[in-house]
Amino acid sequence: MSYQDIIYTKSRGIGTITLNRPVKGNAYTQRMCDEIVKAIEEAKRDMEVKVLVLKGAGKHFSAGYDLDNFPPSPEERHPLFSVVGEREGFHRVVRSLRGLDKPTIASVNGAAMAAGFVLALACDFRIASQRARFGDASIRFGFVSDEGLTYFLPRIVGIAKAAELILLGEVLGAEQAFHFGLVTKVVPEDELDKSTQELAARLAEGPPVALRLGKRALYSHAETDLDTALEDVALAAQIANETEDAFEGVKAFREKRVPSFKGK
Repeated sequence: MSYQDIIYTKSRGIGTITLNRPVKGNAYTQRMCDEIVKAIEEAKRDMEVKVLVLKGAGKHFSAGYDLDNFPPSPEERHPLFSVVGEREGFHRVVRSLRGLDKPTIASVNGAAMAAGFVLALACDFRIASQRARFGDASIRFGFVSDEGLTYFLPRIVGIAKAAELILLGEVLGAEQAFHFGLVTKVVPEDELDKSTQELAARLAEGPPVALRLGKRALYSHAETDLDTALEDVALAAQIANETEDAFEGVKAFREKRVPSFKGK
């Protein structure tokens, strides 16, 4: 389908969503939210797509919400700023992205602020250029971080550092973000696309069934007890162990060659 605020492409097993409002720093609108969700669903249904990359057009990943659409006074309420509006807006994006059973990569250049920060954290991997910045200045505007940052951030950096970033509106550079485990890898700006594609290609060449089951276990087990996690992963292992890919993996190991996985 056609999109206006994003670009969706696929090549060699890699689907790519490009946030495409560069003049606005790729700040999101309701339409962009709707389009991202549709693109994620498209990637989810497409068996040729093995991994999904998110990136921003121009100099930035995403500046968060487009404040030009914020109502001028409390009397002029905007539906996007209601509970229902949140649920049907950016919250759908976060749920769709985290619920995608395929690996995801955020390729971050420039600013990843507020919702843009959340969008990056909701991905499985984050490759950042040296000029990337991460933070949420919501508190400076009298806002609450309402797009999911209070969920993702403490799970990565802990409560104390999350408090600094959320309650003080602190911003981290790429190297600082890497230091706190927020970023998988930091690269020069001119190597960002190359590094992202290398990681995406590596994932795309992996065993799709095992990757989907592994991702599901990784996130669901972070919220459960040990016995439940062990039972769940035993069931997942039985499914993966009976795939043709598992037999291909062992055969390739014995023959000292690179396996060719088919997702079966």
